[in-house]
Amino acid sequence: MIVRTATSADAAKIAAIWNPQILETVVTFNSVPKSVEDVAVMIAQRPCFLILEIDEKVAGFASYDQFRGGIGYANTMEHTIILAPDASGQGAGRALMLAVMDHARAAAVHTLWAGVSAENLVGVAFHKSMGFKTVAVLPDVGRKFDRWMDLVLMQKHL
Repeated sequence: MIVRTATSADAAKIAAIWNPQILETVVTFNSVPKSVEDVAVMIAQRPCFLILEIDEKVAGFASYDQFRGGIGYANTMEHTIILAPDASGQGAGRALMLAVMDHARAAAVHTLWAGVSAENLVGVAFHKSMGFKTVAVLPDVGRKFDRWMDLVLMQKHL
């Protein structure tokens, strides 16, 4: 298992992992697939974009970007973490999250935020196991699959 910085050459592999999650799950409220070009731009623009490889195959990614616009939020980041289904239960998520937290600490990030669908019980439990605390549940703010869903906001002080 190797965690490394993503490059634009990884964009198609990242999109191939991300798009089924977008189209088929409540891991994200987004319902529009990411193009390879969309992912390449994110890799270039975000302060941190990491991938995890298992047996030389991209098995997941994690990134972070500023939580909200404006200088007052410069040290507050929101992250994204997505795994390929076959990577779950192997420590891949933990390895990615630890690498993201290390990167964020080195960049003087004060807090990391996670916005997790309340229906994503595995995601909520994972973040809790990584030391994130639930600070708010926003009712009915996400819409996907013709229903309203709650968003759980979780925070970790670094």
